[in-house]
Amino acid sequence: MKIKNLLAAVSTGALLLSASLSVAQSIKTPKPIQLFNGKDMKNWIVKIRQHEVGENYANTFRVEEGLLKVRYDGYQEFDQQYGHLAYDKPFGAYVLRVTYRFVGDQVNGGEGWAWRNSGAMLHGQDPRTMLKNQDFPISVEGQLLGGDGKNERTTSNLCTPGTNVVMNDKLFTPHCISSKSKTYHGDQWVTADFVVLGDSVIQHILDGQIVLEYQKPQIGGENVSDYDPAQKKDGQLLSKGYISLQSESHPIDFKKVELYNLEPFMKDSAKLDKIIKTILSKK
Repeated sequence: MKIKNLLAAVSTGALLLSASLSVAQSIKTPKPIQLFNGKDMKNWIVKIRQHEVGENYANTFRVEEGLLKVRYDGYQEFDQQYGHLAYDKPFGAYVLRVTYRFVGDQVNGGEGWAWRNSGAMLHGQDPRTMLKNQDFPISVEGQLLGGDGKNERTTSNLCTPGTNVVMNDKLFTPHCISSKSKTYHGDQWVTADFVVLGDSVIQHILDGQIVLEYQKPQIGGENVSDYDPAQKKDGQLLSKGYISLQSESHPIDFKKVELYNLEPFMKDSAKLDKIIKTILSKK
């Protein structure tokens, strides 16, 4: 190759590489929003069944030692006083990362199914619209479960209080379905990611692997009680909503509750995909 042509080729290649690097550098991963700031419950709203919005009965939700804790030392009996701690802002498209561990013993009166059971409620109704005796917010639940040391028990499952989803191109109406996750025994810390893209798709992810996926979250079905009928418009797609953490009778700690807002990237699927992969690769 003549020197002149070689220099031209090198110059062209350098320009292409420079353009490629420029594009890569222009795709900046959003910084995580720390929903739990490690100090207090600022911007969170408590709603516990049998109690009014904002009443943190028996100090159920508390911050100690830099952890967001759910405790029942002030209860004599659980008495189906299901609780939810909701972040005071709705989100539509995001990656939610939750690091949790189950600890201690279940409170008296907790149902058998609620042993080492909690959840991250996605696309939930505004907690201020929940009635006093409503058990769960109308929402899509990323169910968090712990193992007993012997038997298999998946986590990052799906439950649907007052909602339905689409799976395999069919409306899924049962209340819960298990993921394909492994079992996490004991009091170990577990990090669960949830990729939520409006009313299109939701993925439950553990250890970088998709363990459950579904589409078109929508209001419908049963498995929620004592709600305001005006809040349950069956068939309405859920494109955004409130995120809440559950109190279902077993103590649990949350070390991290953070959110990556994907809303600015929803119109660029290629960029969105790259950003999600980058977020999920972070520990």
